[in-house]
Amino acid sequence: MILKQIDLLNFRLHKNTSLKFSDNLNLIVGGNGQGKTSILEAIYYLCTTKNLNSSSESEVVSFGETKFQISGKFDDLSNHKTTFFYETEKNKKNFFLDDKQIVNSSSIIGKFPVVSLIQNDHAITQGAPADRRRFVDAAISMASHTYLGLLLEYNRKLKQRASLLTQLKETRNQNLYQQLDLWTESLITTGAEIIKHRIKFVNEFNFFLKEAYSHIVENMEEPLIVYQTNSEIINDNEEASLRKEFNTYREDELRRGVNLVGPHRDDFTFFINNLELKRFGSQGQHKTFQIALKFGQFFFIKEKIGRTPIFLMDDIFGELDTSRAMQISGYLSEIGQAFITATDFIKTETLGIKEEKKIIKVNNGTVSYAS
Repeated sequence: MILKQIDLLNFRLHKNTSLKFSDNLNLIVGGNGQGKTSILEAIYYLCTTKNLNSSSESEVVSFGETKFQISGKFDDLSNHKTTFFYETEKNKKNFFLDDKQIVNSSSIIGKFPVVSLIQNDHAITQGAPADRRRFVDAAISMASHTYLGLLLEYNRKLKQRASLLTQLKETRNQNLYQQLDLWTESLITTGAEIIKHRIKFVNEFNFFLKEAYSHIVENMEEPLIVYQTNSEIINDNEEASLRKEFNTYREDELRRGVNLVGPHRDDFTFFINNLELKRFGSQGQHKTFQIALKFGQFFFIKEKIGRTPIFLMDDIFGELDTSRAMQISGYLSEIGQAFITATDFIKTETLGIKEEKKIIKVNNGTVSYAS
Protein backbone atom coordinates (compact mmCIF):
# COMPACT_ATOMS: atom_id res chain seq x y z
CA MET A 1 0.00 0.00 0.00
CA ILE A 2 1.28 3.45 -0.95
CA LEU A 3 0.17 6.91 0.18
CA LYS A 4 0.66 9.06 -2.92
CA GLN A 5 -0.50 12.47 -1.70
CA ILE A 6 -1.83 14.32 1.32
CA ASP A 7 -3.50 17.73 1.68
CA LEU A 8 -3.75 19.57 5.01
CA LEU A 9 -6.04 22.49 5.77
CA ASN A 10 -5.81 24.28 9.14
CA PHE A 11 -3.98 21.32 10.66
CA ARG A 12 -1.75 22.63 13.46
CA LEU A 13 0.89 24.84 11.75
CA HIS A 14 -0.14 23.64 8.29
CA LYS A 15 -2.64 26.21 7.08
CA ASN A 16 -2.70 24.90 3.52
CA THR A 17 -0.15 22.18 2.73
CA SER A 18 -0.08 19.73 -0.18
CA LEU A 19 2.52 16.97 -0.42
CA LYS A 20 3.33 14.23 -2.91
CA PHE A 21 5.34 11.31 -1.56
CA SER A 22 7.90 8.79 -2.72
CA ASP A 23 6.86 5.14 -2.84
CA ASN A 24 9.91 4.37 -0.70
CA LEU A 25 11.52 6.58 1.94
CA ASN A 26 10.21 10.05 2.76
CA LEU A 27 12.61 11.97 4.99
CA ILE A 28 10.89 14.91 6.72
CA VAL A 29 13.48 17.35 8.08
CA GLY A 30 13.00 20.43 10.23
CA GLY A 31 13.68 22.01 13.60
CA ASN A 32 11.65 21.28 16.70
CA GLY A 33 8.14 22.70 16.63
CA GLN A 34 8.16 23.40 12.88
CA GLY A 35 5.40 20.96 11.88
CA LYS A 36 7.20 17.83 10.72
CA THR A 37 5.59 15.47 13.26
CA SER A 38 2.20 16.91 12.29
CA ILE A 39 2.61 15.29 8.86
CA LEU A 40 2.96 11.86 10.51
CA GLU A 41 -0.03 12.70 12.70
CA ALA A 42 -2.14 13.52 9.65
CA ILE A 43 -1.14 10.28 7.90
CA TYR A 44 -2.15 8.32 10.99
CA TYR A 45 -5.57 10.02 11.02
CA LEU A 46 -6.15 8.92 7.42
CA CYS A 47 -5.17 5.32 8.19
CA THR A 48 -7.00 4.86 11.51
CA THR A 49 -9.34 7.87 12.14
CA LYS A 50 -7.38 8.23 15.42
CA ASN A 51 -4.79 10.71 16.67
CA LEU A 52 -1.20 9.49 16.75
CA ASN A 53 -0.40 11.13 20.10
CA SER A 54 -3.81 10.77 21.78
CA SER A 55 -4.51 14.50 21.46
CA SER A 56 -8.09 15.68 21.15
CA GLU A 57 -9.20 17.00 17.77
CA SER A 58 -9.78 20.48 19.24
CA GLU A 59 -6.03 20.72 20.00
CA VAL A 60 -5.16 20.00 16.37
CA VAL A 61 -7.05 22.88 14.74
CA SER A 62 -4.82 25.79 13.68
CA PHE A 63 -4.89 28.79 16.00
CA GLY A 64 -7.83 31.06 15.25
CA GLU A 65 -9.61 28.49 13.05
CA THR A 66 -12.75 26.43 13.72
CA LYS A 67 -12.14 23.32 11.62
CA PHE A 68 -9.47 21.23 9.93
CA GLN A 69 -9.40 18.81 7.02
CA ILE A 70 -6.98 16.10 5.88
CA SER A 71 -7.28 14.40 2.51
CA GLY A 72 -5.16 11.61 1.08
CA LYS A 73 -4.82 9.40 -1.96
CA PHE A 74 -3.82 5.75 -1.53
CA ASP A 75 -2.66 3.32 -4.18
CA ASP A 76 -3.43 -0.25 -3.17
CA LEU A 77 -5.17 -3.02 -5.09
CA SER A 78 -7.25 -0.07 -6.27
CA ASN A 79 -7.04 3.68 -5.75
CA HIS A 80 -8.74 5.21 -2.72
CA LYS A 81 -9.34 8.71 -1.45
CA THR A 82 -9.83 9.36 2.26
CA THR A 83 -10.85 12.55 4.04
CA PHE A 84 -10.93 13.41 7.74
CA PHE A 85 -12.91 16.50 8.70
CA TYR A 86 -13.43 18.10 12.12
CA GLU A 87 -15.45 21.13 13.30
CA THR A 88 -14.86 22.63 16.75
CA GLU A 89 -18.30 24.28 17.03
CA LYS A 90 -20.09 20.93 16.71
CA ASN A 91 -17.18 18.96 18.23
CA LYS A 92 -17.82 16.49 15.45
CA LYS A 93 -15.46 14.51 13.26
CA ASN A 94 -16.33 12.86 9.95
CA PHE A 95 -14.40 10.33 7.92
CA PHE A 96 -15.00 9.72 4.22
CA LEU A 97 -13.73 6.85 2.07
CA ASP A 98 -14.08 7.47 -1.67
CA ASP A 99 -16.58 10.28 -0.87
CA LYS A 100 -18.77 7.94 1.20
CA GLN A 101 -19.11 8.77 4.89
CA ILE A 102 -17.94 6.02 7.24
CA VAL A 103 -20.08 5.90 10.37
CA ASN A 104 -18.32 3.01 12.11
CA SER A 105 -14.65 3.98 12.40
CA SER A 106 -13.65 0.44 13.45
CA SER A 107 -14.35 -0.70 9.89
CA ILE A 108 -11.31 1.34 8.75
CA ILE A 109 -8.86 -0.41 11.09
CA GLY A 110 -6.62 -2.62 8.95
CA LYS A 111 -7.88 -1.26 5.64
CA PHE A 112 -4.91 1.12 5.48
CA PRO A 113 -2.38 -0.70 7.69
CA VAL A 114 0.10 1.55 9.48
CA VAL A 115 2.83 1.07 12.09
CA SER A 116 4.16 4.03 14.07
CA LEU A 117 7.32 4.42 16.11
CA ILE A 118 7.07 7.60 18.21
CA GLN A 119 8.50 9.14 21.38
CA ASN A 120 5.60 7.96 23.56
CA ASP A 121 6.40 4.32 22.76
CA HIS A 122 8.74 4.25 25.76
CA ALA A 123 5.57 3.48 27.74
CA ILE A 124 5.28 0.06 26.09
CA THR A 125 8.31 -1.28 27.94
CA GLN A 126 8.50 1.15 30.86
CA GLY A 127 4.87 2.02 31.54
CA ALA A 128 1.78 0.33 32.97
CA PRO A 129 0.23 -2.99 31.85
CA ALA A 130 -2.42 -1.02 29.93
CA ASP A 131 0.32 0.34 27.63
CA ARG A 132 1.48 -3.16 26.76
CA ARG A 133 -2.06 -4.43 26.27
CA ARG A 134 -2.69 -1.48 23.96
CA PHE A 135 0.30 -2.41 21.80
CA VAL A 136 -0.68 -6.08 21.57
CA ASP A 137 -4.36 -5.34 20.96
CA ALA A 138 -3.50 -2.85 18.20
CA ALA A 139 -1.13 -5.30 16.50
CA ILE A 140 -3.69 -8.12 16.50
CA SER A 141 -6.60 -5.85 15.53
CA MET A 142 -4.73 -4.48 12.52
CA ALA A 143 -4.42 -8.05 11.25
CA SER A 144 -7.73 -9.48 12.47
CA HIS A 145 -11.17 -7.87 12.36
CA THR A 146 -12.42 -10.85 14.35
CA TYR A 147 -10.22 -9.87 17.26
CA LEU A 148 -11.17 -6.20 16.96
CA GLY A 149 -14.83 -7.22 17.13
CA LEU A 150 -14.15 -9.33 20.23
CA LEU A 151 -12.42 -6.39 21.94
CA LEU A 152 -15.30 -4.02 21.23
CA GLU A 153 -17.83 -6.61 22.40
CA TYR A 154 -15.82 -7.37 25.55
CA ASN A 155 -15.53 -3.69 26.47
CA ARG A 156 -19.29 -3.20 26.07
CA LYS A 157 -19.99 -6.17 28.33
CA LEU A 158 -17.37 -5.03 30.82
CA LYS A 159 -19.00 -1.61 31.07
CA GLN A 160 -22.46 -3.13 31.59
CA ARG A 161 -21.18 -5.51 34.26
CA ALA A 162 -19.35 -2.67 36.03
CA SER A 163 -22.63 -0.75 36.18
CA LEU A 164 -24.37 -3.73 37.75
CA LEU A 165 -21.58 -4.17 40.30
CA THR A 166 -21.89 -0.51 41.29
CA GLN A 167 -25.64 -0.87 41.75
CA LEU A 168 -25.21 -4.04 43.80
CA LYS A 169 -22.62 -2.39 46.03
CA GLU A 170 -25.00 0.45 46.75
CA THR A 171 -28.33 -1.40 47.01
CA ARG A 172 -27.71 -5.17 47.32
CA ASN A 173 -30.85 -5.52 45.21
CA GLN A 174 -31.51 -9.27 44.99
CA ASN A 175 -33.12 -8.93 41.57
CA LEU A 176 -29.79 -7.83 40.06
CA TYR A 177 -27.79 -10.93 41.03
CA GLN A 178 -29.26 -13.03 38.23
CA GLN A 179 -28.45 -10.30 35.73
CA LEU A 180 -24.90 -10.19 37.05
CA ASP A 181 -24.51 -13.94 36.58
CA LEU A 182 -25.71 -13.68 32.98
CA TRP A 183 -23.28 -10.86 32.19
CA THR A 184 -20.48 -12.77 33.91
CA GLU A 185 -21.04 -15.83 31.73
CA SER A 186 -21.19 -13.68 28.63
CA LEU A 187 -17.97 -11.91 29.65
CA ILE A 188 -16.28 -15.27 30.26
CA THR A 189 -17.13 -16.47 26.74
CA THR A 190 -15.77 -13.35 25.04
CA GLY A 191 -12.83 -12.98 27.43
CA ALA A 192 -11.72 -16.57 26.80
CA GLU A 193 -11.63 -15.91 23.05
CA ILE A 194 -9.49 -12.81 23.60
CA ILE A 195 -7.05 -14.81 25.72
CA LYS A 196 -6.82 -17.48 23.00
CA HIS A 197 -5.99 -14.86 20.38
CA ARG A 198 -3.37 -13.27 22.63
CA ILE A 199 -1.70 -16.60 23.38
CA LYS A 200 -1.57 -17.38 19.66
CA PHE A 201 -0.21 -13.91 18.91
CA VAL A 202 2.61 -14.12 21.46
CA ASN A 203 3.62 -17.58 20.23
CA GLU A 204 3.83 -16.28 16.65
CA PHE A 205 5.11 -12.78 17.35
CA ASN A 206 8.20 -13.88 19.27
CA PHE A 207 9.65 -15.07 15.95
CA PHE A 208 9.12 -11.63 14.35
CA LEU A 209 10.51 -9.88 17.43
CA LYS A 210 13.68 -11.98 17.44
CA GLU A 211 14.18 -11.42 13.70
CA ALA A 212 13.86 -7.64 14.13
CA TYR A 213 16.08 -7.58 17.20
CA SER A 214 18.84 -9.53 15.44
CA HIS A 215 18.94 -6.90 12.69
CA ILE A 216 19.63 -4.20 15.29
CA VAL A 217 22.08 -5.92 17.67
CA GLU A 218 23.26 -8.83 15.49
CA ASN A 219 22.24 -11.73 17.77
CA MET A 220 24.12 -10.43 20.82
CA GLU A 221 20.86 -10.42 22.82
CA GLU A 222 17.71 -12.53 22.61
CA PRO A 223 14.31 -10.96 23.34
CA LEU A 224 11.15 -12.71 24.51
CA ILE A 225 7.53 -11.81 25.32
CA VAL A 226 5.59 -13.79 27.92
CA TYR A 227 1.83 -13.38 28.30
CA GLN A 228 0.90 -12.94 31.97
CA THR A 229 -2.78 -13.78 32.21
CA ASN A 230 -4.27 -13.44 35.69
CA SER A 231 -6.16 -16.71 35.20
CA GLU A 232 -4.13 -19.90 35.39
CA ILE A 233 -5.10 -21.80 32.25
CA ILE A 234 -6.48 -25.23 33.19
CA ASN A 235 -5.96 -27.97 30.58
CA ASP A 236 -6.02 -25.40 27.75
CA ASN A 237 -9.56 -24.42 28.81
CA GLU A 238 -9.67 -20.62 29.01
CA GLU A 239 -13.37 -20.50 29.89
CA ALA A 240 -12.97 -22.86 32.85
CA SER A 241 -10.00 -20.84 34.06
CA LEU A 242 -11.86 -17.54 33.91
CA ARG A 243 -14.93 -19.04 35.57
CA LYS A 244 -12.80 -20.28 38.47
CA GLU A 245 -11.21 -16.82 38.79
CA PHE A 246 -14.60 -15.07 38.82
CA ASN A 247 -15.83 -17.43 41.54
CA THR A 248 -12.72 -16.72 43.61
CA TYR A 249 -13.10 -12.94 43.43
CA ARG A 250 -16.91 -12.71 43.42
CA GLU A 251 -17.25 -11.32 46.96
CA ASP A 252 -14.38 -8.87 46.46
CA GLU A 253 -16.03 -7.57 43.27
CA LEU A 254 -19.38 -7.14 45.03
CA ARG A 255 -17.75 -5.39 47.98
CA ARG A 256 -15.68 -3.02 45.84
CA GLY A 257 -18.15 -2.62 42.96
CA VAL A 258 -15.54 -3.09 40.21
CA ASN A 259 -14.47 -5.74 37.67
CA LEU A 260 -11.42 -7.54 39.06
CA VAL A 261 -11.16 -10.48 36.66
CA GLY A 262 -10.59 -10.78 32.92
CA PRO A 263 -8.11 -10.12 30.11
CA HIS A 264 -8.45 -6.36 30.64
CA ARG A 265 -6.18 -6.86 33.68
CA ASP A 266 -3.54 -9.06 32.01
CA ASP A 267 0.03 -8.05 31.24
CA PHE A 268 2.92 -8.92 28.93
CA THR A 269 6.44 -9.28 30.33
CA PHE A 270 9.47 -8.53 28.16
CA PHE A 271 12.80 -10.32 28.61
CA ILE A 272 16.32 -9.96 27.22
CA ASN A 273 18.54 -13.01 27.71
CA ASN A 274 16.01 -14.30 30.28
CA LEU A 275 16.28 -11.11 32.38
CA GLU A 276 13.14 -8.99 32.81
CA LEU A 277 13.59 -5.83 30.76
CA LYS A 278 11.59 -3.56 33.07
CA ARG A 279 13.69 -4.49 36.10
CA PHE A 280 17.15 -4.98 34.66
CA GLY A 281 17.23 -3.33 31.22
CA SER A 282 19.34 -0.26 30.41
CA GLN A 283 17.87 2.75 28.63
CA GLY A 284 19.54 1.61 25.43
CA GLN A 285 18.02 -1.86 25.74
CA HIS A 286 14.57 -0.37 26.34
CA LYS A 287 14.86 1.79 23.21
CA THR A 288 16.16 -1.12 21.13
CA PHE A 289 13.32 -3.35 22.36
CA GLN A 290 10.73 -0.68 21.51
CA ILE A 291 12.12 -0.36 17.99
CA ALA A 292 12.24 -4.13 17.52
CA LEU A 293 8.62 -4.40 18.69
CA LYS A 294 7.53 -1.99 15.96
CA PHE A 295 9.57 -3.62 13.20
CA GLY A 296 8.22 -6.96 14.37
CA GLN A 297 4.70 -5.56 14.26
CA PHE A 298 5.30 -4.34 10.71
CA PHE A 299 6.36 -7.76 9.40
CA PHE A 300 3.72 -9.60 11.44
CA ILE A 301 0.93 -7.52 9.90
CA LYS A 302 2.45 -7.78 6.43
CA GLU A 303 2.50 -11.58 6.61
CA LYS A 304 -0.98 -11.88 8.10
CA ILE A 305 -2.85 -9.64 5.65
CA GLY A 306 -0.59 -9.96 2.61
CA ARG A 307 -0.21 -6.19 2.26
CA THR A 308 2.58 -3.80 3.20
CA PRO A 309 1.85 -1.30 5.99
CA ILE A 310 3.01 2.29 5.96
CA PHE A 311 5.80 2.86 8.48
CA LEU A 312 6.02 6.11 10.51
CA MET A 313 9.14 6.97 12.54
CA ASP A 314 9.31 10.17 14.57
CA ASP A 315 12.82 11.49 15.27
CA ILE A 316 14.21 8.10 16.28
CA PHE A 317 17.80 8.46 15.04
CA GLY A 318 18.56 11.34 17.39
CA GLU A 319 18.22 9.02 20.41
CA LEU A 320 20.48 6.22 19.17
CA ASP A 321 24.22 5.71 19.07
CA THR A 322 25.73 5.66 15.60
CA SER A 323 26.12 1.87 15.51
CA ARG A 324 22.47 1.08 16.22
CA ALA A 325 21.29 3.94 14.03
CA MET A 326 23.29 2.44 11.15
CA GLN A 327 21.77 -0.99 11.76
CA ILE A 328 18.25 0.42 11.70
CA SER A 329 18.87 2.53 8.59
CA GLY A 330 20.06 -0.62 6.85
CA TYR A 331 16.91 -2.42 7.95
CA LEU A 332 14.81 0.21 6.16
CA SER A 333 15.70 -1.40 2.85
CA GLU A 334 13.25 -4.18 3.77
CA ILE A 335 10.43 -1.75 4.47
CA GLY A 336 8.05 -0.45 1.81
CA GLN A 337 6.92 3.15 2.13
CA ALA A 338 8.28 4.88 5.22
CA PHE A 339 8.01 8.40 6.65
CA ILE A 340 10.85 9.46 8.95
CA THR A 341 11.20 12.80 10.72
CA ALA A 342 14.61 14.18 11.69
CA THR A 343 15.95 17.46 12.99
CA ASP A 344 19.36 17.13 11.33
CA PHE A 345 19.67 16.33 7.63
CA ILE A 346 23.46 16.05 7.85
CA LYS A 347 23.26 13.27 10.45
CA THR A 348 20.82 11.24 8.38
CA GLU A 349 23.16 11.53 5.41
CA THR A 350 25.91 9.81 7.44
CA LEU A 351 23.68 6.79 8.17
CA GLY A 352 24.17 5.32 4.72
CA ILE A 353 20.50 5.16 3.75
CA LYS A 354 20.81 3.93 0.18
CA GLU A 355 17.26 3.40 -1.03
CA GLU A 356 15.46 5.97 -3.13
CA LYS A 357 14.18 8.80 -0.95
CA LYS A 358 12.36 12.10 -1.09
CA ILE A 359 13.52 14.86 1.27
CA ILE A 360 10.85 17.22 2.56
CA LYS A 361 11.91 20.31 4.48
CA VAL A 362 9.48 21.83 6.98
CA ASN A 363 9.75 25.34 8.38
CA ASN A 364 6.91 26.81 10.47
CA GLY A 365 4.27 24.80 8.63
CA THR A 366 5.69 25.56 5.17
CA VAL A 367 7.12 22.66 3.17
CA SER A 368 9.60 22.43 0.31
CA TYR A 369 11.46 19.65 -1.45
CA ALA A 370 15.24 19.36 -1.30
CA SER A 371 16.98 19.12 -4.63
